[in-house]
Amino acid sequence: MSSASFNTSSSSSDDTAETKADACAEQTRRALLIGALATTACLGCAPQVRAGEDPPGSDERPQKGDLLVFSEGDQEGKLVTAADLSAGGPPVHAWPKDPKTSVVRSASRLNEILIIRLDPAELDEQTKARAVGGVIAYSAICSHAGCPVTAWVKSDVGDKEVFKCMCHNSEYDPRAGAQVVFGPAPRRLAALPLALADGSLSVAGNFIGKVGGAQPG
Repeated sequence: MSSASFNTSSSSSDDTAETKADACAEQTRRALLIGALATTACLGCAPQVRAGEDPPGSDERPQKGDLLVFSEGDQEGKLVTAADLSAGGPPVHAWPKDPKTSVVRSASRLNEILIIRLDPAELDEQTKARAVGGVIAYSAICSHAGCPVTAWVKSDVGDKEVFKCMCHNSEYDPRAGAQVVFGPAPRRLAALPLALADGSLSVAGNFIGKVGGAQPG
């Protein structure tokens, strides 16, 4: 009897241990499965750039091959073409855009560009060499105090229209490399060489000249 009782008790203990082992194994499998699913979900849904952060390259200066997109107005973000520019002005404001990553380089205000279409016959030789069919581009940041150059008005010292910074009244003639014709600005606006890419305006090279103001803006 004692032998029979011992065998029955041993079998019951073995069954209990096996049941506990199976339960533990099942919990482990579930935990691993949940962890794997959570990891997959995070990898699939995590954005490339955290909220509030600018994408890589958005603060870099214009690069050769960048396209130009409107920086303001109803067409903001759309590609700028020569057909979008009225002959004789006014200029439009634009950002450079990386055509490979579609990143708009708008994280630095120093990247904003003035684009204008003028009669090629009015441009001096150096300016004409950087232009495309009379379309030329310059930095939109005044070289005096770093204010934005926003106006296209008749010059205070001549009969032609010029770029004007309304902060301290500096004026620049885009026909002659945006040289200073009036006001306290110490140097001309930086010029940006242009090219055409499938009908849209693109950057042909780096800024020529220093970008930004001589004083804190």
